[in-house]
Amino acid sequence: MPTAIQLAEQFHISLVGEGSAVFRGLAPLEQAQADQISFLSNPLYRTQALDSAAGGLILSQSDYEFLNANSTSASSKRVYFVAKNPYATFARMAQYFAKASAREHMPGIHASAVIDSSAVIPDSCHIGPFVQIGSGVHLGERVVILGNVSIANGVVIGGDTTIHPAVSIYAQTQIGERCIIHSGAILGADGFGFAPDFSASGGEWVKIPQTGRVVIGNDVEIGASTTIDCGAMTDTTIGSGTKIDNQVQIAHNVIIGNCCVIAGCAAISGSTKIGNFCIIGGAANFAGHLTIADRTTVSGNTSIIRSITEPGQHFTGVYPSMLHAAWEKNAAILRGLDKIRQRLRLLDKNKATES
Repeated sequence: MPTAIQLAEQFHISLVGEGSAVFRGLAPLEQAQADQISFLSNPLYRTQALDSAAGGLILSQSDYEFLNANSTSASSKRVYFVAKNPYATFARMAQYFAKASAREHMPGIHASAVIDSSAVIPDSCHIGPFVQIGSGVHLGERVVILGNVSIANGVVIGGDTTIHPAVSIYAQTQIGERCIIHSGAILGADGFGFAPDFSASGGEWVKIPQTGRVVIGNDVEIGASTTIDCGAMTDTTIGSGTKIDNQVQIAHNVIIGNCCVIAGCAAISGSTKIGNFCIIGGAANFAGHLTIADRTTVSGNTSIIRSITEPGQHFTGVYPSMLHAAWEKNAAILRGLDKIRQRLRLLDKNKATES
């Protein structure tokens, strides 16, 4: 188990207290014990932090000064990790303890895996049961492929990436280093592209071959049952550091920038370009062929139908819930808005004529 000074040095944070203190993990303020570390990132919980039994606490300089000035017998014996960003420091320290306690996947190939002879798989990789790997696949060092994953021809996966069970990766997909792909995700399925050909006597929707790829950057996380379609002729691209939640739909030719976060059930239509550092709420949706500026925030359930050119804006378009009877009354008003507008225009016209 690591000591306080070892943790402070590893995560480049200031230490106040006994450097030889040993910790076994992290826990919430109300549950943490003397050999555990908790964190304080919201001043509203300062009183709870004072009363916590946590042996270590990650916090900001201002929160440390408050706790130090109001110290109790428990808090006076505590080790403090003073950080500029306590929440991010907590996340990194949590990763450290989670990795230390997790059962490592031993390198090797399960006997039931079916692997083409042309695939390149380093000895450091773990290939689980019933995995299928096609021709020309290249895996980086320490890649973990868990059970029932299907990897088609020509896929490239960077080092230290983990693919959870039942993921399907279509041909020519490229995945960067240190990515995490959760169960049921599908990368590279055909985009929804059809050309109409109809006449008075009938017709059909003519399928457009989807010949592009999916290209995933480094340090990307893709949630369970998320689908990322391949491009029609160009690539669908996900930038490095982007995190995508469960059940998200990303259509063909979409480009998503670096370090974006996209919450569950969001849907992005074809050929839309999302900038860097964007935040997209759950069930938000985007029309196709849009350009969204860097650092745009879109609230959950919001529909974006026009491009956003100015960076750093926050968009919301959600009706709050109300009693059904009240909604019916409001809906009746909405249906009559066009008539009201016409009457107002007529009134303005009459006033202009009178003057």
